Amino acid sequence: MGDFSNYGGSDEENAEIKRLSAEVDADTDNFENWEKLVRACEGLEGGLNRNSSPQALATLRATYDRFLLKFPLLFGYWKKYADLEFNISGPESAEMVYERGCASITNSVDLWTEYCSFKMETTHTPQLVRDLFERGANHVGMDFLAHPFWDKYLEYEERQEAQDKIVAILNRVIRIPMHQYARYFERLRTLAQTRPLAELVSADALARYRAEVEAESASFGIQKSEPEIERDIRVKIDAQLYTVFQQTQAETTKRWTFESEIKRPYFHVTELEHAQLANWRKYLDFEESEGNFNRTVFLYERCLVTCALYDEFWFRYARWMSAQEGKEEEVRNIYLRATTLYVPVSRPGIRLQYAYFEEMSERVDVARDIHAAILNKLPDCVEAIVSWANLERRQSGLDAAIEVYKAQIDSPTVDIFTKAALVTEWAYLLWKVKGSSEEARACFSKNVQWYSDSRHFWQKWLEFELGQPTSAELEEQHGERVKDIIQTIRSKSRLSPAVKQELCQVYLNYLQDRGGKQAMKEFLALDRELYGPQSISAITKAKLGGKENGVAIGELDEPTRQKAEARFYSFYQLHADPDPNAQGPASFN
Repeated sequence: MGDFSNYGGSDEENAEIKRLSAEVDADTDNFENWEKLVRACEGLEGGLNRNSSPQALATLRATYDRFLLKFPLLFGYWKKYADLEFNISGPESAEMVYERGCASITNSVDLWTEYCSFKMETTHTPQLVRDLFERGANHVGMDFLAHPFWDKYLEYEERQEAQDKIVAILNRVIRIPMHQYARYFERLRTLAQTRPLAELVSADALARYRAEVEAESASFGIQKSEPEIERDIRVKIDAQLYTVFQQTQAETTKRWTFESEIKRPYFHVTELEHAQLANWRKYLDFEESEGNFNRTVFLYERCLVTCALYDEFWFRYARWMSAQEGKEEEVRNIYLRATTLYVPVSRPGIRLQYAYFEEMSERVDVARDIHAAILNKLPDCVEAIVSWANLERRQSGLDAAIEVYKAQIDSPTVDIFTKAALVTEWAYLLWKVKGSSEEARACFSKNVQWYSDSRHFWQKWLEFELGQPTSAELEEQHGERVKDIIQTIRSKSRLSPAVKQELCQVYLNYLQDRGGKQAMKEFLALDRELYGPQSISAITKAKLGGKENGVAIGELDEPTRQKAEARFYSFYQLHADPDPNAQGPASFN
C-alpha cells in the first residue's frame, strides 16, 4: 500500500490513511491501529462499491491483504472481505477470498458455513455445492459446535428435495459427539420409519437383518410376508440407531464439561484467562488418553485457533505429533505455522526447537537458516548464538563453533554485553570440549579489559576457576587465582555495589570452605568492606549514594547498568509448569 501516493479518496481521507498506515508500520502488532486503518479504507469515497475509483479499491484490497496476512485467524474479517468483493467485483472474486480464508483458518465452522451458504446462492450446479460441503465436512464436521454447518448442509439437500442424501448426512452426524446431537437422531429416527431400507443401512447390513428376521420366523415355523419382514427389519434398524445414539451420548457427555468451560472458541489478540488455558490442557489430556488420532488432531487444531499466541500449545502439539509414527511432515508443518505466523521472534524458543528438528532430519542447512533468521531480528539473542555454535560443533567440529563466536563478537550490530557472554561460552568450549583449562583461562584474561563491566563475564570466570581440579599442593595457587579475580572486580569493574557484593560473596564462601589457616583474617576484612557501615565500607557508602574520594562509584548510566547486570537464560531454564491455581489474564510470554 505504500506504493500509492493517492489512496483514492479526498485529500482529507488520503492524509488520514497515510497517518494510519504510518502508525501500523510503526507497530505492526497493534491490533487497534489495524482496525482503524481497515475502517478508514472501507469508508473511502463514502463507502466502496463497484463504481469506486481503482485507487480506492486497490487501497482497500492491499490493506485487507496485509491485515489478514498478519492476523489470518480472524474469520469475521474474511467474511467481511468476501462480502466487499462480492459487491465490488462479483461472485468469482468473493469465492477467491473465501478460498483464501478457509485455507488460513481451516477449522472455522462459521467461515465454512458462510462459504457454503454463499455457494448455495451463487452456484446452480448441485455437485459443485455438494463438493464444497464435503470439503467443509472434512475440516469442521467433528467440531463440538458444528451444528450450524450440518444444518446448512441439510437445508441445501432439502432445497434439492434429495431425501436420500438427507438420510445419508444424518447417518453421519448421529455418530459425532456434538452439542445438538439428539435432534439429529430424532430426525433420522422419524425418517427411518418411511424411507426405503436401502437408504438407511448398507447392503451388507440389510442382508444380515433380513437373514436374522427370516431365521427368527423359521424357528417358530412362521412364514412372514414381505411387509412383515420389512416391519421387523425397521425395528432392528431402529434398535441399531438407538445403540448409536447411546454411544454418541456417552462420548458427548465425556466432553461436555470441557466444552462448557470454553468461553472464547475463536482467535483474538487479547490474552486468555489462566482458567481457559488450564481447561484446554485438561481437554487435550483427555482426548490424547482416548487414543483417537483424528479427534486428537482436530482438538489441537481448535485449541491453536484460540491459543495461537501461546507457544506452550505449539510445543505440545509438535511433541505429541512427533511421538506418532511416520508424522515427520506433520511435525514440520506445525513448526512452520508456529514460527512464520503466530509466535513472535521475540520468543525464539519454538524456532530453536524447529532448528533442532531439522538438524535431526539431516537438513542442517535449514537449521542454520533458522538460526540466522532469528539473529537477523534479534542480533543480541545469546541463546540463539550459542545454539548455532553448538550446531556447528556437532556437525563440523570445535573450530567451526569458535568461528560462529568470532563472527558475532566482531559484528558491529552485537552489543558489548552480549559479546561478553559469548566470550565466556568460547572459553567454556576450550575448557569442556577441548579440555584445555589454560587456553580457557587465557581467553578470560585477555578479554577482561573489554568486558570488566559485565556481571555475566565475572560470574562465569569465577565458576570456571572454582571448577578446576586441585590438590593439597595446588590449592594455594588455586586460591590466589580466585582472589585475583575478586580484586579485579573490586578495582576495575563499574558494576553496582549490590552486584559486587553478590560476586564477592562467592569468595567469602570459598574462604570458609577451602581457605587455609589465615583465611579468616582475609574473610573478616572482606566482610567489613562488603557489609560494614558506610564509615568503613566503600561499597556500603556507594549503595547509599555516597562517593569514594569525591568520585561517584556507580559510573554506568541506568540503561547500560541493566544490560551489564543482565542474566542470560535459555528457554529450558525459564520453563516452568503451569500454576494450576493461577487467576486472571495469562501473559503470552
